[in-house]
Amino acid sequence: MEKGFIENMVLNSSRSNSVFHDLMQYRVREILLVASIYDSFIMDREREISERLFGEYFQLNISNAPRVTSANSPEQALLKLKTYNYSMVVIMMGLEKNIPITLAKAIKEKHPKLPVLLLLNNNSDIHFVKENINELVSFDKVFVWNGDSRIFLGMVKYIEDKMNVKRDTQKAMVRVILLVEDSIKYYSRYLPNLYTVIMKQTQALISQESDLFEKMLRMKARPKVLLATNYEEAVHLYRKYKEYILCVISDVKYKKDGVSDPDAGLKLIKFLKDNSPNIPTLLQSSDISNRERAFDIKSSFIYKNSETLLQELKEYFLQNLGFGSFVFRSDNGDWISSANTIEELQKILEHIPVESLEYHSRRNHFSAWFMARGEIKIAKKLAELSVNDFKSIEEIREFLIILLKSDKHNKQKGEIIDFSEQYFFEESYILRLADGAYGGKGRGLAFINHLIENLNISDLVPEIEIKMPKTAIIGTDEFEEFIERNQISHKNSNQTFKEVQEQFLKGKLSDSLRKKLRCYIRQIQTPIAVRSSGLFEDSLLHPFSGVYTTYLIPNNHPNEEIRFQMLTNAIKLVYSSLFSPHARNYFDAISYKVEEEKMAVILQEVTGKVHGEFFYPDLSGVAQSYNYYPISYMKPEDGIAVLAIGLGKYVVEGEKSFRFCPNYPKVDFLSMQEQFKASQNYFFAIDLKNYPQDLSSGEEATLKKLDVKQSEESKLLHICASTFDIRSNRLVAGANSSGPKVINFANIVKYGYIPLAELLKNLLEVIEYSMHSPVEIEFSVDLNLDKKNRKPIFNLLQIKPLIKGEHFFDIDLNKLNKDDLILYTEKGLGNGKIDDIEDIIFVDPELFDKSETLEMVEEIELLNDVMKKQGKKYVLIGPGRWGSSDRWLGIPVVWSQISHAKLIVEMNLKNFYVDASCGSHFFHNITSMNVGYLTIRDSSEDFIQWDVLKEQKTVHKTKHCRHVKFSKPFTIMMDGKKGISMICCKDN
Repeated sequence: MEKGFIENMVLNSSRSNSVFHDLMQYRVREILLVASIYDSFIMDREREISERLFGEYFQLNISNAPRVTSANSPEQALLKLKTYNYSMVVIMMGLEKNIPITLAKAIKEKHPKLPVLLLLNNNSDIHFVKENINELVSFDKVFVWNGDSRIFLGMVKYIEDKMNVKRDTQKAMVRVILLVEDSIKYYSRYLPNLYTVIMKQTQALISQESDLFEKMLRMKARPKVLLATNYEEAVHLYRKYKEYILCVISDVKYKKDGVSDPDAGLKLIKFLKDNSPNIPTLLQSSDISNRERAFDIKSSFIYKNSETLLQELKEYFLQNLGFGSFVFRSDNGDWISSANTIEELQKILEHIPVESLEYHSRRNHFSAWFMARGEIKIAKKLAELSVNDFKSIEEIREFLIILLKSDKHNKQKGEIIDFSEQYFFEESYILRLADGAYGGKGRGLAFINHLIENLNISDLVPEIEIKMPKTAIIGTDEFEEFIERNQISHKNSNQTFKEVQEQFLKGKLSDSLRKKLRCYIRQIQTPIAVRSSGLFEDSLLHPFSGVYTTYLIPNNHPNEEIRFQMLTNAIKLVYSSLFSPHARNYFDAISYKVEEEKMAVILQEVTGKVHGEFFYPDLSGVAQSYNYYPISYMKPEDGIAVLAIGLGKYVVEGEKSFRFCPNYPKVDFLSMQEQFKASQNYFFAIDLKNYPQDLSSGEEATLKKLDVKQSEESKLLHICASTFDIRSNRLVAGANSSGPKVINFANIVKYGYIPLAELLKNLLEVIEYSMHSPVEIEFSVDLNLDKKNRKPIFNLLQIKPLIKGEHFFDIDLNKLNKDDLILYTEKGLGNGKIDDIEDIIFVDPELFDKSETLEMVEEIELLNDVMKKQGKKYVLIGPGRWGSSDRWLGIPVVWSQISHAKLIVEMNLKNFYVDASCGSHFFHNITSMNVGYLTIRDSSEDFIQWDVLKEQKTVHKTKHCRHVKFSKPFTIMMDGKKGISMICCKDN
C-alpha cells in the first residue's frame, strides 16, 4: 500500500483531543504534541487523561475549547507552528535522540516565549539528558514517561500554574504547594499524583456546596503547584508567595550556591520554619538516617527507597489537600434535582420543568458541565448555540436528549466503556470493570479496537473478517485497593512464592468487582483468558514479555460458583505474579522497583471452537514487521510471520513453528529435510474437563498438550499439512495421501486457501505506520471449516513495539583477519562494539545431552549468580534454542537466570539442529535490553574456535558447563546492518 493511503487512513480516524477552558487568565488552549501516531493515540484516548486532566477544568460560557493537535514529524510540527498559534509544545523523545533537541532549538528561535517540554520515553533516557544538559536549554522542562498517562496532566498543569500563579494568588488567594526536587524521574511521578490528589480533595469540598456558582469559584481556586530544582529558586518562590504557601515538599540533596549540597533540603526547611513556624513541610530522602534529622526540625519525612513510597505520598497529600453534580434549579435558584453522571442528567432532562431547563440554558450551564468532564464535542456545540436558536424550550429538551444519545453511540465505538450488561454483545466495545490505568497490554488492546472499529481495516482484505475478541479490563485502581485492603506488603522477600500466592488467594476483591464478574461469567460462554497488563508491559525498552502470568480457564462448569471461583482466583494469581522470583529478578536486572509497577488485568474471550473435550483455535501466530534474520533476497523490513495449530502459547514460547515472510510467502525458509526436523508435532488446547482447584501450579494448569494428528478429526490437518510424495521427491500440499507429514500451511500460505499473507503484509504496514516503530502482533484464525459461506475470522489479539537499530556499527570485511577471531557468524542480532568483557560461560558440546537440559539450567543459574554478585557481564554459548519452554529444543532458561549475559550465542551440533529463536517472550526481552544474540549455523562461514576457548583459565566448572576467563578483555563487534558478528582476541 502507498504511504499516503495509509497516512490518510489513520489520520482521518483520529479523534481530536481537546483540553477545555477554565477561568484562569492563561489557558493552554492549543497544544502541539510531536510524537508517533501510536503515542498520540495513547495520550489522546486513555480515560486517565480524560478524567483527570479534562475533569479539572470547570467553566462557563465557553466558545472555543482547547485541544491537542498531533504532529508526527519535525517538518510537520514546524509547518503547523508556522500556520497556527499554539500555547504549548510537547516533544516526545524517540529512538533518535537528536531530533527533539534540533526541533526545540528551531521552535525557540521563532517562538521564544512558547513553552516547549521534552517527554522522555523511559528512565534510561535520563542519563542522556544529564550528559547533554547544555544542549537542552531550549526546553522549559523535561519529564519522563513512566507508563501512567497522568504524566500529561503533570506537564500541562506545570505550565498553567507557572503562568497563572501570580495573578490567581493576588485575585483569589489561591494556595501554593512548593515542590523542591531536581530528579526528573521523581518529579515526573510526583506532579501527576499531586495534581490528582488536589483535584480529588477539591471535588470533595465542592460536592458539599449547594450553589453552582460557589462550586465554580472553589474549583477555580484549587492550589497551584510550583517546582523548584535548587535552594535559591525555592527561597525565591517562598518569599514571593509566602502568604499563600500551603506546604513545602523537599528533597534533601540538590544544588545550593551552585554546587550539590547533601543538606540543602534540611537547610531549606530550617529557613522556612524560622520564617513561618507553622508551615507544613515534607522532607524526602534516600538516606533513612535523615528521618530523625527531619523530625528534629519538625518536618514530616518519607524514605525515597520505600517500597510503599507512592502510597505514603498519597496518604500525606490526602491529609493536607482538599468537582461535582449538575444541580437543576428553578428560575429563583431553588434546588430541584441533581445529576452525578451524564446518564443521570439524560434521565432528568426527560421530566425537568421547562422553567429550570430555560434557566440553565440561558446561562450556558450545560456547556460548562460537559466541558468539565472532558465532553468537549458536546460542550462546544452547546456553547455555539443560544436559547434564541430554538423555537421553544421543549425543542431544547429534545435536542439535548438526541445529542447525548448520538454522542454516546459515536464516542463508545471502538472505546473502553464502563461495565454494563447491555454492552456484552457489542463487539465494538471494551468493558471497564474497574477504574485506573490499563497497563501495557490494555493500551495495545485499546489501540487494536480503535483500528478495527474506526479504520475499517477489514477492507484491506475483504475475504477475511477481522475482529478482536470480547474484552474487559480491570484497571490498576483495583490492584492498588486489593493490596491495601488485604494488607499485602511489597516487602515479602522472606516468603516463598507459594506463600505469596496463598496470601493473594485469601485476599478479597472489591464487592463492586465481584458483582460485575458474576454478571460477566453468566454472559460469556467461551473459555476466558485472564492476562496481566502491568504499566511497564510491552514497553519498547523493557517489555516484560512472559514475566507475568496468564491463565486460560474453561468457564464451562455447570456450577456457576465454581466458574466464578476459578475466575477470581486467576485474577488474584495474576496479581501475585508481580511478586514472583522471576519478576523480582527482572526488576533487579533493569534497576526498577516492584513498588513502581501497577497491575491491570485483561479478561478476554478465548477464540476457537470446541473439539470434543478440548477447545482451541484453528491457527495461532505472531507476525513482526521487522525480521531480524532475513534470508535470500529478503530485507529485514519485509517482516516475518510464525504459524502453528492450536493456542498461541505454543508460538510465543518459541516452540517448533512454521515461519514465512508475508511479502514472499512462497519462499521456504528451510529445506525439505529441515522442515521435517522443525515441524510442529504437538499443540496446546484448553482441557474442558479439567477444573483444578489450585491454579497456582502454573499457566498450564488447565491446558493439555495434544498430538497434531488429533487435529485430523476436525479436518484441520488436511489444510495445514503437506505430505511427502516419494515418487516426485517433494512435498505436496494436503494430508489426504499417505506418507510422512509436515506442518507447513502450504495450502494457506502458498496457495491462498485464505489470503493470510496478504492480510498480514497490509496490517503490519498500517500498524507500523501508526506506531512509528516496527511492531509485533499476536493473532488467531478461525477457518470456519464447518460453516459454508462464512468468511474466515482473523482475531487480532495483541500488539507491541519492537526495537530496530537506527545507527549501525560497520565491520569492514576487507580489514578482517579471521585468524584473530574465536567466534564468527553471519547470522547475528545486535549492534555495536564491546571491549570490556573477559568472561565466557559455555556448555561443553562434548558433554551436551538434550535429555539433561534441566540440569544445565540450574548450573547456568548458579554461574550467572556468581557473575551478578561480582557485577560482571559475560558471553553465554550453548546448543539449541535459548529460553525455549521445550527442553528438547534447547536449554529452557528464563531471562532472570542469565540476566548478566551481554552476548548470547546459540549453535547447532551435528545431530542437534534447531532454527534461530524468533517471536518468543524470551527473545523479546533479550532484544529489548540490547543483548547481542548470535546463531552459529552449520556453514563454512560460521565458526567457534573451541580449542582457544578451552585453553583459557577455567574459573568454574560444572557437569556440563565451563566458565573461562581471558587474560585481558576481548572485543565483541556486531554489525547490525550486515548481520555479521564476531569475538576477536586482538584489538581492532
